[in-house]
Amino acid sequence: MNYPPLKITFLGTGTSSGVPMIACSCEVCTSTDRKDNRLRSSILIESPTTTIVVDTTPDFRYQMLRINAKKLDAVLFTHPHKDHTAGLDDVRAFNFFQHKSMPLYGNSMTLNAVMHDFAYAFADKKYPGIPQLELNEITLDPFTIGDIPVTPIEVWHLKMPVYAYRFGDFTYITDANRIDGAEKEKIRGSKIVVVNALRKNKHISHYSLDEAIDLVQELGIPEAYFTHISHQLGKHIDVEKELPKGMHLGYDGLTLVS
Repeated sequence: MNYPPLKITFLGTGTSSGVPMIACSCEVCTSTDRKDNRLRSSILIESPTTTIVVDTTPDFRYQMLRINAKKLDAVLFTHPHKDHTAGLDDVRAFNFFQHKSMPLYGNSMTLNAVMHDFAYAFADKKYPGIPQLELNEITLDPFTIGDIPVTPIEVWHLKMPVYAYRFGDFTYITDANRIDGAEKEKIRGSKIVVVNALRKNKHISHYSLDEAIDLVQELGIPEAYFTHISHQLGKHIDVEKELPKGMHLGYDGLTLVS
């Protein structure tokens, strides 16, 4: 199948607390290597005609300023945790300059949380200047945003269903520690995969580094990047040396072409 060329930008690669973590003096949090400075996890995907962001983190405003973003066509949510939704209000800037509402895509659980957390944006009597949002409920059925094909993949964040997404030959998985067999098959055949890898020790709701490596090897995906990283994983330069061929730690500002 022919897919449009995609440029993927890692807007953030950190876990919910970010790196450095507030009040921490560990060697990772005090590192001078910019690759050890991680905003909350999100990516920007650009095709020849369409630009979408996956999750609006608490760092969303700074993430958009840092890459000098001038255009955004839609927001795609993975799940309703605050480290993936809290920056939504700042789409107001795109409303203003693009003269239109911002389409939001997510499952019913996520969109219900958005309506609750940003109730002022959905009130009958709206205050001037609030974000203009257009809700689009999705299921596990494939769909398109502009010219970008999107295949939702259900993964498990302990007991919470989270949506990973496949965009052509590229798959993005965050906040997961289990994927059922049929959903796992949707990932197979990807050329590039991004997987959360919180730390080296096992975690209750995220893949550890070894578990993320095992998933990539099981599915036979040739190129992989790890994200949603905590300061507990270690310094970027040290962990990168330990990874199998074709696997890398993601970092803020990294760009890929798929």
